[in-house]
Amino acid sequence: MTLAILIFVLALALIATERVDRTKVALLGAVLVLLTQTIDQHAAIEAVDWNTLGLLVGMMIVVRVTEPTGAYTWVAIRAGQLSRGRPFAVVVALAVTTAVLSAFLDNLTTVLLMVPITFLLADALDVDPIPLVIIEILVSNIGGTATLIGDPPNIMIAGATGLTFVQFIGNLAPVAVVTFAVATAGLYAIFRPRLRISDVARAKVMELNAADTIEDAGELKRTVPILVATILLFFAHQALHLEPATVALTGAAVMLLVTTQKVEDVLAGLEWPTLFFFLGLFVMVGALEETGAIDEVAQGIADVTAGNRTAELLGIAWVSAIGSGIVDNIPFTAAMIPVVEQLGGAEHDSYWWALALGACFGGNATLVAAAANVAAAGMAARAGRPIGFVEFLRVGLPVTAVSMLIATAYIALRYL
Repeated sequence: MTLAILIFVLALALIATERVDRTKVALLGAVLVLLTQTIDQHAAIEAVDWNTLGLLVGMMIVVRVTEPTGAYTWVAIRAGQLSRGRPFAVVVALAVTTAVLSAFLDNLTTVLLMVPITFLLADALDVDPIPLVIIEILVSNIGGTATLIGDPPNIMIAGATGLTFVQFIGNLAPVAVVTFAVATAGLYAIFRPRLRISDVARAKVMELNAADTIEDAGELKRTVPILVATILLFFAHQALHLEPATVALTGAAVMLLVTTQKVEDVLAGLEWPTLFFFLGLFVMVGALEETGAIDEVAQGIADVTAGNRTAELLGIAWVSAIGSGIVDNIPFTAAMIPVVEQLGGAEHDSYWWALALGACFGGNATLVAAAANVAAAGMAARAGRPIGFVEFLRVGLPVTAVSMLIATAYIALRYL
């Protein structure tokens, strides 16, 4: 048990420092628990959540195939034009687009698509792009909270519990919408002095032709309907007795069948580091479960809360938010899932919603708290406009605090 905990804690510490790639750390941790026989190979294979990996692979393929059509670029530019270059409307348009795409694709993919377009629009509007990028990062994590596929912690929770796509929306979308509205209004107030747009710049952005961004109309007609059908199928997967991974992989398979792109090119464009990071992470968490470390943590929290349901629910939410902010919401969620199951998740779904809210909202606390944050910051740095850790913290921490206060009120009103 001591060895399993030591390896896991050291891995989390290395991930938090960002000095070593997190995929390397996760794979090394998995290898160490296997070499030291902290967990045997058979148990390690069983510890991997293949449903989660299948869902990620399927959605990655779907997005990767549709991306070259230019559909996402068209959506972003039209959002900017519908705002007519007015600062508040620009913020709302980009924020709504980002939040919606994050909910129905995933927040990491969304920021990868939105950030380059944001730099284009900011250049046309002659404003600082960093406030807009920071707003997109924050609302992507909030928007991703609303659905099963929007944020990795939700995907992991769904894989561990069998909770449905509709259940996620019914329980998390209401609080996500309220939080999004409050956060967007607050962020605009904070960044308003840096988002002044001249009349000349406003006219320039209105001259952009969104239709020119559609690079392959034929591919668009072949693939986008499949993307829409896949998203709709998520709503009915429980009634059809299909796992979310099956839905995603079905959409991916059909899309690969109709696309003119080479399968090799599509697969080469997937986020393989993310997939292998999950693989290593599942094995390390499996070692914690096998050695009884998870049971000890669950018992510790149970002792502190003395079986009080209110203390357990709010404790899960706030501990998850703080832990995710310090480390990263993906590994922290992986570690918390067995703990929540021990505390009461097997009997009460509300425990899982508390975990989801804490982990997803906690992903806004720091620049390293979520994969979407790190990806967006890297793109900004490559564009010559890096986002400082402290600069993000000054905004992310207050947004997380307000979000968690809203989540606390929501949990109290709905589940207690």
